[in-house]
Amino acid sequence: MRRNSAKEIALGGMLAALAMVIMCLGGLVPASTYVCPMLCALVLQVVKKLCGDRIAWAWYGAVSILSILLGPDKEAAAVFLFFGSYPILKPYFDKRKWKWLWKLLYFNTMILAMYWLLIHLFGMAQLAEEFEALGNILMGVMFLLGNVTFILLDGVLGRKRRRK
Repeated sequence: MRRNSAKEIALGGMLAALAMVIMCLGGLVPASTYVCPMLCALVLQVVKKLCGDRIAWAWYGAVSILSILLGPDKEAAAVFLFFGSYPILKPYFDKRKWKWLWKLLYFNTMILAMYWLLIHLFGMAQLAEEFEALGNILMGVMFLLGNVTFILLDGVLGRKRRRK
């Protein structure tokens, strides 16, 4: 069993502080409900590459809890809670047969579960009102755009850095 060095733990802590700044800045711009969790997922990718899976899981847990407790946008915190672990899970999906089916099944299941919990369990009735105001066609378009955005995020997370 490998022990984590103090350098890796300190780097993880500094990057967790950066992620919290990103999540707190999300409260300033309404469209950042989805952008800030994706930026934090990119930071998690850095933590995973530099510090390993063990610190990446601890980092994800810490940022999720802090986002829920301290973040101004609770919907963005929920998005990170449900999708923030994807950079850690991505290699497992990539090894599977029909990986895109599994990835899209994961995304769609998680998004439906997240919004169902937010509306029905946590009583965020304003979300239900927003969805009703949009109508079925616009909701379908937003659902499709969410899938496209997830595929683009997967592509960004899968890019290899070129060495010079």
